[in-house]
Amino acid sequence: MSALDYLAEGRRVAIRAYTPADAEEFTTRVRESRDVHRPWLFPPEDTRAYATYAGRLNDDPTKAGFLVCEREREHEREQEAGEGGVGGGIAGFININNIVLGGFRCGALGYGAFAHAVGRGLMSEGLALVLRYAFGPLGLHRLEANIQPANEGSIALVRRAGFRLEGFSPDFLFIDGAWRDHERWAITAEMLS
Repeated sequence: MSALDYLAEGRRVAIRAYTPADAEEFTTRVRESRDVHRPWLFPPEDTRAYATYAGRLNDDPTKAGFLVCEREREHEREQEAGEGGVGGGIAGFININNIVLGGFRCGALGYGAFAHAVGRGLMSEGLALVLRYAFGPLGLHRLEANIQPANEGSIALVRRAGFRLEGFSPDFLFIDGAWRDHERWAITAEMLS
């Protein structure tokens, strides 16, 4: 897979699948972004954990993983790596978990921006691409995001994308050693139209 094998492209970012060649950059960016992610998110910090994580996203039909990549930086890194090289420009990630098809056609979002991308609008553009891909080629009708109430940045991201607040789930997910309350945000294909 070439770094330019995008699933969807925007003005500044594109989305693509995780690859084994992304391990070093992804885990470096995760370690650089601990202060951004904690206490909400704990993505893999070493290449072995990344391989397991990316493998599940790529191989499990109930999951879909997307790297949000800065297009210009991605192209520069590919040229540096030589023909067929992959890498560079990863601004963040957006995953769809718990995909159920049939009459439900729904999935649950998980995502994180890397520190160098925070506040630049790259994740908003990336989320818009993922939504179009999810409601198009993936055939989903609904996406949900469960967010801890104090995670203002995450709530702002889904609000900008058009998600609506649907409710509150006490003790919803076990994160960082405790059961955490979450707000339920959702969007449907019709809401993007």
